[in-house]
Amino acid sequence: MEEEDKAGSVRKFLDLVKKSRRGKFKVYIGMSAGVGKTYRMLQEAHALLKNGIDIQIGYIETHNRAETHALLDGIPLIPRRQLFYKGKELEEMDVQAVINKHPEVVIVDELAHTNVEGSKNGKRWQDVADILDAGISVISAVNIQHLESMNQEIETITGIPITERIPDKILETADEIVNIDLTADELIDRLRAGKIYDQTKIKRALDNFFQPERILQLRELALKEVAHHLERKINVEVPKQIKLRPEKFLACISTNHETAKIIIRKTARLASYYRSPWIVLYVQRSHEGGDRIKLDLQRHLINNFKLATELGAEVLKVKSEDVTETITRIAAEKEITTICIGKPHLNLFQVIMRTAIFNKLLKNIAETETDLVILS
Repeated sequence: MEEEDKAGSVRKFLDLVKKSRRGKFKVYIGMSAGVGKTYRMLQEAHALLKNGIDIQIGYIETHNRAETHALLDGIPLIPRRQLFYKGKELEEMDVQAVINKHPEVVIVDELAHTNVEGSKNGKRWQDVADILDAGISVISAVNIQHLESMNQEIETITGIPITERIPDKILETADEIVNIDLTADELIDRLRAGKIYDQTKIKRALDNFFQPERILQLRELALKEVAHHLERKINVEVPKQIKLRPEKFLACISTNHETAKIIIRKTARLASYYRSPWIVLYVQRSHEGGDRIKLDLQRHLINNFKLATELGAEVLKVKSEDVTETITRIAAEKEITTICIGKPHLNLFQVIMRTAIFNKLLKNIAETETDLVILS
């Protein structure tokens, strides 16, 4: 057992060492082709070169766009590897050459690309993982439709099956994700001006993928993904004591169904205004158990739970004799910013007022900078 503990400790330390040696990973993400991801990567490459950073191109795809192609001048390029497949000569990124040259930073475009059969890795994101593990930082790019978890949703929006996909965990390992955002009108203008595809493909693209309603939905998905990444990064990296907590509401209800309905609806409106998550909490004391509560009250309670769920709340039902302690604990666990309760004449407020730890509840709320809202 002692030997196993030692081995486990060594493995953990090795993992920490490897993580510290790993290259940094930056991903440009966009809602579709043509938003300017490759252009921005090359702009950043020039800025890094001016600041003395050894950056080279491992793989780039300009799609013959003149403005993008012009930015290749002056950036060192690592030659691609030549492969023969089904009688054709094809090119892939030379991963080993990148690792041997070992620049500080390498640009690797088309993150979701599938490598030619016979390559070391089946997917380019696996090549990127090898480069990062070698201690080289990577700047890459991908469109939102290539994210595995969104595959079905994207196909529903666009009507086009997406065969090249990357696992969500790849974006989760990114140190930075930058969304390249354009309005639907701007993107369509770029398409019509021939800045995305050549003239022979423009009409077909406008009739299919590049429709305003589709672009808007893809744009929303891209924005949400970057927001989720930022939220994860804040949760991991920002110390809790200095973190700016997003608004989160806790609606506390009792078996008084009319009051509960008011609290639920008003908290839903508050949460909607702040675009915030919210929770409905019902603390069930022993005399309100399933065999003791009146059937009509039980039915009203279930209906209120259903109403809360329909309005977007998470519903919590907790058995406890100590209402105030439970509210305090749940508020802390769920990082609640605002607790919503009913007016003083309501059952829940009376329960709190009669409880000896009411002052403790207020003190706890003050210490955590949680607001208490009494709804009329």
